[in-house]
Amino acid sequence: MESAEIRRRWLSFFEERGHAVVPSASLIADDPTLLLVNAGMVPFKPYFLGETKPPAPRATSVQKCVRTPDIEEVGKTTRHGTFFQMCGNFSFGDYFKEGAIKYAWELLTSSVADGGYGLEPEKLWITVYLDDDEAETIWREKIGVPAERIQRLGKKDNFWSMGVPGPCGPCSEINYDRGPDFGVEGGPAVNDERYVEIWNLVFMQYERGAGDGKEDFPILGDLPSKNIDTGLGLERLAMILQGVQNMYETDTLRVVMDKATELTGVLYGAAQGTDVSMRVVADHIRTSVMLIGDGVTPGNEGRGYVLRRIMRRAIRNMRLMGATGPVVQDLVDVVINTMGQQYPELVTDRKRIETVALAEEAAFLKAVKGGTNILDTAVSETKAAGGTVLSGDKAFLLHDTWGFPIDLTLEMAAEQGLSVDEPGFRRLMQEQRDRAKADAKAKKTGHADMSAYREIADGSGATEFTGYATTQGESTIVGLLVNGVPAPAASEGDEVEVVLDRTPFYAEGGGQLADQGRIKLDSGAVIVVRDVQQPVPGVSVHKGSVQVGEVTVGASAYAAIDVSRRRAIARAHSATHLTHQALRDALGPTAAQAGSENSPGRFRFDFGSPNAVPGTVLTDVEQKINDVLSRELDVTAEIMSIDEAKKQGAIAEFGEKYGERVRVVTIGDFSKELCGGTHVGNTAQLGLVKLLGESSIGSGVRRVEALVGVDAYNFLAKEHTVVAQLQELVKGRPEELPEKIASMLGKLKDAEKEIEKFRAEKVLQAAAGLAAGAQDIRGVALVVGSVPDGTGADDLRKLVLDVRGRIQGDRPAVVALFTTANDRPLTVIATNEAARERGLKAGDLVRTAAKTLGGGGGGKPDVAQGGGQNPAAIPDAIAAVERLVVETV
Repeated sequence: MESAEIRRRWLSFFEERGHAVVPSASLIADDPTLLLVNAGMVPFKPYFLGETKPPAPRATSVQKCVRTPDIEEVGKTTRHGTFFQMCGNFSFGDYFKEGAIKYAWELLTSSVADGGYGLEPEKLWITVYLDDDEAETIWREKIGVPAERIQRLGKKDNFWSMGVPGPCGPCSEINYDRGPDFGVEGGPAVNDERYVEIWNLVFMQYERGAGDGKEDFPILGDLPSKNIDTGLGLERLAMILQGVQNMYETDTLRVVMDKATELTGVLYGAAQGTDVSMRVVADHIRTSVMLIGDGVTPGNEGRGYVLRRIMRRAIRNMRLMGATGPVVQDLVDVVINTMGQQYPELVTDRKRIETVALAEEAAFLKAVKGGTNILDTAVSETKAAGGTVLSGDKAFLLHDTWGFPIDLTLEMAAEQGLSVDEPGFRRLMQEQRDRAKADAKAKKTGHADMSAYREIADGSGATEFTGYATTQGESTIVGLLVNGVPAPAASEGDEVEVVLDRTPFYAEGGGQLADQGRIKLDSGAVIVVRDVQQPVPGVSVHKGSVQVGEVTVGASAYAAIDVSRRRAIARAHSATHLTHQALRDALGPTAAQAGSENSPGRFRFDFGSPNAVPGTVLTDVEQKINDVLSRELDVTAEIMSIDEAKKQGAIAEFGEKYGERVRVVTIGDFSKELCGGTHVGNTAQLGLVKLLGESSIGSGVRRVEALVGVDAYNFLAKEHTVVAQLQELVKGRPEELPEKIASMLGKLKDAEKEIEKFRAEKVLQAAAGLAAGAQDIRGVALVVGSVPDGTGADDLRKLVLDVRGRIQGDRPAVVALFTTANDRPLTVIATNEAARERGLKAGDLVRTAAKTLGGGGGGKPDVAQGGGQNPAAIPDAIAAVERLVVETV
């Protein structure tokens, strides 16, 4: 049974039994504590925590998931993988243990003809929590599983929680016996390789307190309503139903390995080393396609870093198997063709996915070349210092700057006889991750405990947003935090976070900055609002300070936003929509939105593109946007179902989470997007849009920055003033300026070349005198000294080689010259063959000199170059070179 059919049967089975089918959420987690969705229940977390009311009492889904904590283990075993699909059925206060158990047994054991999976009942083993007599009784008496095939396990294995205070409960797992070929008998308590877990039923019935680990926490009591959360690993079931030994041999991964074989000539199963590489390629390429499909782009932070890392591991492993050219196109196509049966959007979005993936491959192949040179230098410096371990910070630099996977650094360092300080590297990596996660969380919560916001949400419900229709209005303070801690009141000067029952303030989201303004109380107290965030769904938290008086929970208030700021942001947001559509019209659907920020009078818009946008295209885009403004198109917003929005061709932003009902913003016949932000009423209100330019912000991602309205006018006015000043200076009309300035720059460049030529000739004239003044050190001609400051590296190198060439070929010669350029010392040292035969190598001499100068260097035995930080140390470096020559000969 193919994976697509397993998925179809799952959803069909539960839909027929009254479950609402919920499409897989994006892999981009709508949770500040997660980079990516890593479990099937993550999209349902707000329902289980009571933050949001579930859309139905029963639900089912097949959720895309990515886990990367053990990424280095992928390929080494057949059990580790980064992408998987979790089939789940959920009950929110509806059916409980008996219902969940009966559904699971029916689906697994019903015949294929009847819509089930057709597993043999006698091969299914059950585990329950130690004291869960209720579940054990249901399995034994209601289902008929023999007692000898039911095992009780402890809290570590059969008790579930989210790892934080909240819902928890015992589990019951269904395991499949794969037979004696996979080990000894005795059930899952003895051998989890033979008795593989395929389905976990979680019975959420308790509330847990704070504690560490999986076992050390107290049970505080029963939940008000009991819930069900189950998860079946699609890949594991596919492994069983397809009769293969591991998930890498299932239909959606085996085809990738077959393509890798076609590209490299390496057969899977031929050798352990290449088998590891095959599995890495299959897993990582599939995960990469799924991540790019959900809008992730390669980068050096967060989820973009995860994507970059796994893509580069895959490409590197293809090269280890012998691939010499680009391979990503073929591998990505195979994944899209296979996974597209389950996720048709991959096929629809094929061009964009391929564009992003190919751009990252090209960038990595270029980085490998550049990074190899950096690694070689680091290895040389380590060896010169007598070390045998490449420092963790060097490995981190290669990883962070050049995208070198740590295993690539380990392998290349080992080839040159060095190990790598892995603990140091991983410490730096963890510090980087911690900083990124802390920054993201702090932006939303201001370092306050999330439970404080949840308590407010539980007590007063979601904040009603009135800002689409009004900019001010009456409200009531339903929550108050002072310095991140819940409080009943706040005084003048206190930093506060205020929650209102209704608000005209827009909370930052969808690329739009938050509103600012004031909240006035009937008592005369005033709160100045600087920012608004939604740390938990639906609850707007107004951050600011008490300017006057005392603020209390329950007080009546009047909230008013800064209208001029809102209007300027609205103009920028509407201009962003126009820019998005104009770019898609010019570049095609691959120019999909990858991020934006709409601030007063200006905006930035990030979009997918493998190459820079030509200036002529950008000019056309700007012209098209301003033409739309002159057409005075109405801007309207309408609430509709997500399916209706898609039918109308509305564009959705990657990474945004949308519910069943969405808001669609339409600009005449030009643009239609899903958007929760605020906008102008008519395009004429924008006045003018000026694109300032575009640039790269990462592999395959470009950024346009622009000004809107008065800000755009002021910019053009300043430009006009500059043009007038240039006209006066060069005595020409505006249209003549480019040609006249180009001519002036050309003449300046020619003059600089003449000056450089003169200076180089002057430097080289000293060669004869330097060669004639060579010292004799036990038969070795030594020329060492300084040349005038400002001599460039190229000229210094030419001079050194010229001096060496003037010394008779059969006489050992060492030439070491120093200079200061750009306030930094520089040295070039050369030796001839006769000197090298006596042990005098340029690289060794340079490292000695550079160390004295406070820097480093390297090169070949015949010529090497180095530098440092301290020009005053040049005399000491000269002396150090002389000593080393004397000691060597």
